[in-house]
Amino acid sequence: MTSRQRTGLALALTATGALGLTLLTPVPHAGADGTRPECPRGLACDWVPAAYRQTGAPDDKETYGNYDIADRAHNGTIKFIVLHDTEEDFATTLDIFRNPLKQTSAHYVVRSRDGHVTQMVKTKDIAWQAGNWYVNSHSIGIEQEGYATTGATWYTPEMYRSTAKLVRHLAATYDIPLDRQHIIGHDGVPPTSAAGTRNMHWDPGPYWDWNRFMSLLGRPTGPTAPKNSALVTIDPGFTGNRQVFRDCEKGVDLPVQGSSAVPLYTEPSTGAPLFPDAGLHTDGSPGTNCAADWGSKISATQQAVVADHAPGWTAIWWYGRKAWFRTPPHTRVTTPTAGLVVTPKAGRTDVPVYGVAYPEKSEYPAGFAAPAPGSPLPYTISAGQSYPGGGKAPTGYFYAPTIDASLPYDHTYFPGRQKYVTVQIGHRVAFVKAADVDIVRAH
Repeated sequence: MTSRQRTGLALALTATGALGLTLLTPVPHAGADGTRPECPRGLACDWVPAAYRQTGAPDDKETYGNYDIADRAHNGTIKFIVLHDTEEDFATTLDIFRNPLKQTSAHYVVRSRDGHVTQMVKTKDIAWQAGNWYVNSHSIGIEQEGYATTGATWYTPEMYRSTAKLVRHLAATYDIPLDRQHIIGHDGVPPTSAAGTRNMHWDPGPYWDWNRFMSLLGRPTGPTAPKNSALVTIDPGFTGNRQVFRDCEKGVDLPVQGSSAVPLYTEPSTGAPLFPDAGLHTDGSPGTNCAADWGSKISATQQAVVADHAPGWTAIWWYGRKAWFRTPPHTRVTTPTAGLVVTPKAGRTDVPVYGVAYPEKSEYPAGFAAPAPGSPLPYTISAGQSYPGGGKAPTGYFYAPTIDASLPYDHTYFPGRQKYVTVQIGHRVAFVKAADVDIVRAH
């Protein structure tokens, strides 16, 4: 296994599994090794460990799968929870995570039909799940059985309830805020660099009911600010928000159905081009209605700062520009929200945005091959713009090149002094240097 794969590009689960459910042989609550899963009381949960084995020559300690041993339980570095879908059935997903050649894992897997939870990686350890090594190092990953383009079928009430109960437990354990800058989908994970944008995933997709899920977390969307608040939460009703998206990988239009996603345009007109994510549409082409084109849509429960109005339309700041969506009179699309926003400090014209929050190279030991502190993504926060966020993002890098910590500094977490904060720059969260911005309460 290459270092590049281990430190960011966890392989996608293939979509070749049978749609039919395969039931596992019942197992005890504790695993065969006696390990008990880290689950709240009342949640059907068991322990089936992911693979942790070498896959190359005996002396090749850098080729292994499927996660990294760490000690995150006591160092305060877990700050995000990432929700995925498997693109496989439950049993096949467990088989994939138990195969070290697959080089991928998650901490938990949730079954569709009954919400049963299987833990496969201890939360203190680092699962290879998010496609961004910084986020891997600072998050817990939860895979949910299902297929993103048919998610409304696979995402059952039992799954929503189990995942919500698990997330509440983990958030309380690790002091993770129950907001959408910290409880994110895989589609909310930023790339580590501009070049890596195209490799990022977009699950659980537009048919995951974020309003329903956040309500189950005890964080339902409701007005918390005056009607003219600059900060809003996207709040369409899932069932009535019927949208047309396309599975561009298969070349088919998806059935018109309820969705969490609201399309974004470059101008206040449905005849205008859809909004393009500059990291995806590097040639300047417009956005598309492909389900995987996350820049052209915003999800329910995501927040944004209002930038402009037109009759029946609202513009928000989105990836450094104005993006427009329909807000017809007497139709609920947004809810005024109280909260913090990030804006450039006086005198700053453009603030760079990053996909990682790593220490500076000077903060590592002499002679250590330190990673780059992070190159700017293809978005900036310009003077006059504001974005939701402001939560502290831990600055640190976990170095784990081998399976047995046999190299100098192996399996060491390097904290940094540079302070970063999390920002909802577009559909994905990102990070900005605290020294570049002011964190203020939205008006």
